[in-house]
Amino acid sequence: MNNEIKKVLISEDQIKERNRELGQQITADYQGKDLLAVCILRGSYIFFSDLTREIELPLEVAFMHAASYFAGTESSGKVNLPDQSMLSVAGKDVLLVEDIIDSGRTLAALKETLLKKGVNSLKIATLLDKPERRVVDVDVDYSGFTVPDEFVVGYGLDYNQRYRNLKYIGVLKEEIYQ
Repeated sequence: MNNEIKKVLISEDQIKERNRELGQQITADYQGKDLLAVCILRGSYIFFSDLTREIELPLEVAFMHAASYFAGTESSGKVNLPDQSMLSVAGKDVLLVEDIIDSGRTLAALKETLLKKGVNSLKIATLLDKPERRVVDVDVDYSGFTVPDEFVVGYGLDYNQRYRNLKYIGVLKEEIYQ
């Protein structure tokens, strides 16, 4: 698997350190609030797990599917939110935890959906931000790393459901997905 990676973009140690920093910032910002951390599946599950363990507050967790890639390397432009009706967020301070913000479409759709459900507040945490690809403006409150416009995998991010288990963020060789 490692021989299919062109280069390591962010090391395991860099990720761990940034998660500690983000956890401290979120802990400070949410003192005395009713925090609900929502993991956007599937790509965010590893980041979500590590990040929430760095937040030193009582919190609830929830999981939500959102998809726009559908086995490709670029957003389809359509966002699918199959379980949004099951999520109870009214009156809560919600922290959406995403793996990567690329076009911004998925987060914009999630944000709009959750705001209509009566949240007290809504903030976004992302492991990776790829602003060069943004088509929809999205305010990111907590960002791990800004990455260039390359196809990245690892630490939960995948290509065709593979590479999620890498401990680092790497750039996938083009010949793998072309």
